[in-house]
Amino acid sequence: MKNLQFFLPCGRGLEELLAAEVAELGGNDIVLTNSGVTCQGDLQLGYHLCMWSRLGSRVLLKLSETEVHDRYGLEKAAADYPWPDVFNERNTFAVRFNGTSETLRNTQFSAQVVKDGVVEAFRRIGANRPVVEPKHAEINIQGYLHKGIATLYLDLAGNGLHERGYRQAKGAAPIRETLAAALIVRAGLSLNCVSAPEQWPALVADPTCGSGTLLIEAAMLATDRAPGLNRTQWGFNAWRGHRAAVWNDVKTEAKQRFAAGMAACKSQFHGVDNNPEVVAAANENIRGLGFTDLIKVELGDVSDSWLIQRYKRATSGLLLSNPPYGERLGSELGAWLFYRNFGRQLRQGIAGWRAAILAPDESMIKAMRMRTEKKYKLNNGGIPVLLAIMDLTDAQEEFARPEVQALSNRLKKNWQQREKWAAQEGVDCFRVYDADIPEFNAAIDFYAGSLVVQEYAAPKDIPEHISERRWWQVLEAVMDSLPVSPDRIFTRQRQRQKGEQQYTRFSDVSETLEVHEYNAKFLINLTDYLDTGLFLDHRLVRKDIQARAAGQRVLNLFSYTGSASVHAGLGGATEITTVDLSKTYLNWAKDNFRLNQLTINRHEFIQADCLKWLADTAADDCRQWDLIFIDPPTFSNSKRMDGVFDVQRDYLNILANAKQLLAKNGVIIFTTNKRGFKLDEAAVKELGLHADDQTRASIPVDFAKQRAVHFCWYLTHA
Repeated sequence: MKNLQFFLPCGRGLEELLAAEVAELGGNDIVLTNSGVTCQGDLQLGYHLCMWSRLGSRVLLKLSETEVHDRYGLEKAAADYPWPDVFNERNTFAVRFNGTSETLRNTQFSAQVVKDGVVEAFRRIGANRPVVEPKHAEINIQGYLHKGIATLYLDLAGNGLHERGYRQAKGAAPIRETLAAALIVRAGLSLNCVSAPEQWPALVADPTCGSGTLLIEAAMLATDRAPGLNRTQWGFNAWRGHRAAVWNDVKTEAKQRFAAGMAACKSQFHGVDNNPEVVAAANENIRGLGFTDLIKVELGDVSDSWLIQRYKRATSGLLLSNPPYGERLGSELGAWLFYRNFGRQLRQGIAGWRAAILAPDESMIKAMRMRTEKKYKLNNGGIPVLLAIMDLTDAQEEFARPEVQALSNRLKKNWQQREKWAAQEGVDCFRVYDADIPEFNAAIDFYAGSLVVQEYAAPKDIPEHISERRWWQVLEAVMDSLPVSPDRIFTRQRQRQKGEQQYTRFSDVSETLEVHEYNAKFLINLTDYLDTGLFLDHRLVRKDIQARAAGQRVLNLFSYTGSASVHAGLGGATEITTVDLSKTYLNWAKDNFRLNQLTINRHEFIQADCLKWLADTAADDCRQWDLIFIDPPTFSNSKRMDGVFDVQRDYLNILANAKQLLAKNGVIIFTTNKRGFKLDEAAVKELGLHADDQTRASIPVDFAKQRAVHFCWYLTHA
């Protein structure tokens, strides 16, 4: 069989490397496509590609190419091909399909159409219908549709080429084998180790080895072991065009080359991982390949000082690493800290060494603060990743980041001023930073030894990659300038919340903390929700409520976690009514009462739509309160509320109802965080209320530089 056409799909970013590999294996007329390579050759080339390709995802033999416009054309194209010449009616088959058009918009539907065409080809000659087996088919057909051209292929590999057959045990989130091989080649090592043995370093190391994929792929390349040598299941086993003699020759050659490669290999391979189960999994994979004398994997950690010292003893080396990130480290911040500390280790320098390090994005590489020679955008199982190549020979200074330094200086200055002020004020939680520098649009709050860093939603005209970069620069400045342990830093992105979103949990593991505000104590939650449970900008308002509360009846509407109610209780209020829509927050308010040794059963905790409860209670005209605190949300469309609430539109209705409940000499404290809020004094006067603007007096020192963090009025009967 000559002049066969093959298509090898691959991960994004690997096309050029794959083309070079196909040329090395003897392919002709090589053409790069989007996520793949086409070539021509004989049957032996097809077998060689299956056995030796380290970078391709599959080896597809082209069967037909037809112009199609609709499902009928696609079915006819499939039915017209002589499938009985490809496989037996007793063989199982499956069809995968990629690509769409205006009339063929669903790939699953198109795959079914091709299946129908294949079955029709067997029926036409009076044969039985072959069985469709989606998962473990003997024959795999791949269809592609692009610009009205439908191409049908036979998958010679069957399963993906990344399934080398050695992964008996997996570690967490393993790197795909084809990407691992690409990483090694990008690090400067040749796919043909036999022709360039001098390229191989004395030691190849992976200090975050997981189940050992990078080390194994490197060892397979160094020993000239074909990646397909361990596989027994192939897509051509049931193919009628299969020539066992040709395939046996390819296998025999691969075994001979591996035996020679093992004898000639002078490199050693070393890995560590801090998880005993993962280390055991790696060693099981290594034993299965017979690499136990070549690869050593042991228990350790990338931060261990002995590790770098061991690497320094090698005359030359290559460090490969796919560090854990995201969920594997608990959070993005955990991943960022990992890369930051990893960079500190590598900046010591290791003479004669290079490094190839994989990261989820640019921000993690920048966290290392190291010079990079090259960067490559790749994909790991469909997930975008970034590969950075570094020279470790010389020790590196931690390069300066002027923009980060400016932010660090601001944070240090704010900290020095506000920490001293907070101690004098008698509070142990305060705002450190609030978008003081416009480019770094975040708020940083200190809570009794912990920090909460919140990113405000960026303006729509700021590209996502820029806001992402600035977010990590904020964290970098926080690490550099504030005296808080990294494990006490909690992050979240702050965006406009709608309805029930404000009650959405951000974490499955709760981190709560007791904080002090004057003589009051509160429980805050650092992990679970958008807000921690204590609005720091209302500190002075709560202090004044306590000062006014002695012998008073206090109503706290939209109470949140009841912090104002606690201050009223500590101030000696005789009756406190706490109203909120959320049962979660009301229970939180009760916990705050217990923490301050306030008797719960002497006071009311009411779960209700505050607007409806206020209107109903005002209509009854039988209850009154001396002090009413109202701090409504800016906007809400909760399903548990009647309609949509907007504070600018609805505040007058709230004040009108609250007035009906206000005792003769009472006061309503009304606050809102809505930017640009306007109080209509004339309309308020028509309600029979006098409004005294206390905004400036109610904003504490740590919020003084933020424009209009909230508005505050004290309202009394006119």
